[in-house]
Amino acid sequence: GWRGLAGGGARERLELGLRGVWRLDCPGPGEEATAIALMLRHALETRERTAALVTPDRSLARRVAAELRRWEIQVDDSAGVPLAETPPGAFLRLTARMLAEGLAPLSLLAALKHPLAAGGEEPGAFKAKVRALEIAVLRGVRPASGFDGLLAALDGKNEAARLRPWLEGLRAMAAEAEAALQAPEARFDEAVGAQMRFAEALAATPDEPGAARLWRGEAGEAAAALAAALLENAEAAPALPGSRYPALLDTLMQGRVVRPPQGGHPRLAIWGPLEARLQRADLVILGGLNEGTWPDETDPGPWLSRPMRGSFGLPPVERRIGLMAHDFAQAFAAPEIVLTRATRIEGTPTVASRWLLRLDALLESWGLVPLEQRQETDWLHWATQLDAPSRALSARERSARRPAPTPPLSARPRKLPVTRIETWLRDPYALYADRILGLRPLDAIDQDPGAAERGTLLHRILEAFVKAYPDALPEDPEAELLRLGEAAFAEQSVPPGLRAFWWPRFRRIARWFAEVERNRRADGRTVLAERRGSFFPEGLEPPFELVAKADRIESLPDGGLALIDYKTGTVPKNAEILHGKAPQLPLEAAMAAAGAFRDVPAGTVAELAHWEIKGGRVEGKEHPVTKADPAALAGQALDSLCALIRRFDDPQTPYWSRPRPGWLPRFDDYGHLARVQEWSAGGTGDEG
Repeated sequence: GWRGLAGGGARERLELGLRGVWRLDCPGPGEEATAIALMLRHALETRERTAALVTPDRSLARRVAAELRRWEIQVDDSAGVPLAETPPGAFLRLTARMLAEGLAPLSLLAALKHPLAAGGEEPGAFKAKVRALEIAVLRGVRPASGFDGLLAALDGKNEAARLRPWLEGLRAMAAEAEAALQAPEARFDEAVGAQMRFAEALAATPDEPGAARLWRGEAGEAAAALAAALLENAEAAPALPGSRYPALLDTLMQGRVVRPPQGGHPRLAIWGPLEARLQRADLVILGGLNEGTWPDETDPGPWLSRPMRGSFGLPPVERRIGLMAHDFAQAFAAPEIVLTRATRIEGTPTVASRWLLRLDALLESWGLVPLEQRQETDWLHWATQLDAPSRALSARERSARRPAPTPPLSARPRKLPVTRIETWLRDPYALYADRILGLRPLDAIDQDPGAAERGTLLHRILEAFVKAYPDALPEDPEAELLRLGEAAFAEQSVPPGLRAFWWPRFRRIARWFAEVERNRRADGRTVLAERRGSFFPEGLEPPFELVAKADRIESLPDGGLALIDYKTGTVPKNAEILHGKAPQLPLEAAMAAAGAFRDVPAGTVAELAHWEIKGGRVEGKEHPVTKADPAALAGQALDSLCALIRRFDDPQTPYWSRPRPGWLPRFDDYGHLARVQEWSAGGTGDEG
């Protein structure tokens, strides 16, 4: 295509033809969109100057349109927006999925948090109830399906009185549509009508009916046209399972596009390559110039090979490349041209369009300046500066400082469980965030039962067994443990997939636990389970309360006591206990020696141990605390606790974040709040 350059003056003619053409390679699509928006905005500074973005990449087009709105510039995108991505289209899809999936947490929250959802209330009040329902029920293990499952999960929750009437109202609103989309066979016309009526009811507010909010604007009119077409032709559709209705609705929405009415900016436009053929602009930006985008992929698909397509008289797939090359050549004839691309998309390197590579090769062969060096303005620099701070930050401001909060004494805790003392020792900032700021990590939405739920379940079963048989064991302890396990598994509603893993492990645990019980109870000892205790160490002013819940306390025939802690996870090492890094059992021993546990008389603690109950390759294992007298260890742990309390009773003592070697917390829920990786890597702010 460059034969016309042969002969004298070819270099000059080529240089003249490329005047006003330059190239911009951006790190990613976000930077590309911002730079293009800046160029379009700058074009408006010249009177009567017109500019247009030409690209087949609809994602880039939407990004540029969104960036232009920061200057209140509305630009028309000739390709429009897919109906499924508009608010009304997304709302219809989400409400259908919510009902078809039995109010699964993710689909339920996606529908109820949509801006159109109001349920006949003020949108703000409605969203507040949705957030309360999310915290109370939907985070953590999934509740049972349907409204019955949500209402059952609310029992005993603080928000039950507030949310129960609201959920009952939603149930009545969704009854017809829920029945249709949960049915094994549903008539399509009934499913469509019920779902549309539910969507209208859910979109209503006290001041405006749902139909007015849902079908408003160009997108609403397009959604209403789709609904009308579905209802008009629904009788011809066969019955289908209600669970398949959302997928069918998504499919029927494909191909429907919402185009804005005329009335965007008169001098700016976003065109697809086809629309750009007969259009003209002073500045044309050709965006998304990467292989796979411009030109498109040439894969013939899985059904017809290239020879088969030729046999059927179908055009070769490469024909699309020729058409897109024609579009590129047409747009390349504008007075001023900018060629843009992103070097990476979602972290993956991209390949420049073949047309860019050919232009580069041509310029290199003639020794001309590359296109990327011809720009007069550094648009990438301006794009990065657009959202940069208004002033340069000092070195101290740029470096993250280790947090050192010093709350007043009145805000510092005077009551802690023994399980939080280890957190206090290892990471005081985590205790500050938990007990003073009241921050709690939220469970994931719709998470599968994990190690924490399994540990709670095992503790509950062993507690029930020990409480039922504190003195003499039943004739078959293993069988009784299995019976209690069956009841607990059923009550917990363990999913079948998890039960297949958990139940064989529990059978091994039951076998080991029954054997250990026979051996330990042979001397006539009494066993108490899950005993709560409260203890006030002496010599502290104001008083400090230490509370605990001991998994297992054994009353020995000689009057001594044995304290056992069940561990379904990591067992503390003996050295950690002896050096005070894991003080839970020693502190419980100090409380037991003082008679702090309910219904447990004071006595000398003769044994401390952890029982590892995982049910894996090792059914179970006893880990006694050795190399130290339990009474002496308890006294040492109590003295260390009192010293720690006195140190933090000084209002100048900060709750540092201390990731020290050997003292790292086992679980760190607050490291991101303390910005540990930032300040520890930089070595800044480590005073004290």
